[in-house]
Amino acid sequence: MLGYYTHDLSPFLIEFGRGWGIRYYGLAYVAGFLAWYYGLRWFRAKGWSALSDSQISELLLYTVAGVLVGGRLGYCLLYDWAETMRNPISVVAFWNGGLRGMASHGGIAGALVGFLLWSRKNKLDGWAVADNAAVLAPVGIFLGRIANFINGELWGRPAQVPWAVIFPESGTHMPRHPSQLYEALGEGLVLGLAMFWLRSKNPRSSGRVTGAFFVAYGVIRIALEFFREPDFGDPLLAGLSRGQWFSLGLVVVGGFIFWWRSGAGALRRKAV
Repeated sequence: MLGYYTHDLSPFLIEFGRGWGIRYYGLAYVAGFLAWYYGLRWFRAKGWSALSDSQISELLLYTVAGVLVGGRLGYCLLYDWAETMRNPISVVAFWNGGLRGMASHGGIAGALVGFLLWSRKNKLDGWAVADNAAVLAPVGIFLGRIANFINGELWGRPAQVPWAVIFPESGTHMPRHPSQLYEALGEGLVLGLAMFWLRSKNPRSSGRVTGAFFVAYGVIRIALEFFREPDFGDPLLAGLSRGQWFSLGLVVVGGFIFWWRSGAGALRRKAV
């Protein structure tokens, strides 16, 4: 029998005691938002964006709010509906596990709402802003999935591959796919490179890259979910998990956005 690695990583970079400290998961969020800030400044140098430093800083606040609110609501409504109805205060119970209990689908939707609201307030093209964000979002997704692995959560299905990992947090000692790392590579690295290439080919688009991001993320997530243990023992419907059905919804929405924003008016605009 292969000597599989048994997960024993601490979720804390620094622990102060009694479950309090600096968590890698929280640091992943901070690093992702910093990548967003400095990425937009780099895009400005490339001619993809014309936002000033003050505009980027203000947009960052809207982005943070959108991701946190959307991610938390997405988790509570899509994955923890019964507890949310039983105890509505749990929606804002960030003290119970820090930033854990977040849904990526909700975070993506919340970020998009944040971009569009900020852009409407400043009378700018929100879809152009979202296109730039579609290139930078995979950085945060990559870091978040690495943090999931460090936390020993969202583990994969049982497997016998040489790189399988035993996650004691799963309640078993069965070797499993390190699906968090698969998702880091697929939803993070591969998706990020694809979006960067697409943006470079469409430097004046307004929404097309955003639509393509939704479609690509959804397809990759659907494929990789076959290696991931369904959340909360989630029963499968028509062979797909809850996360795969939500991802299928993103594919449909993304396809509509791509078609809608492919009009001539959406392709002729100034950099934002």
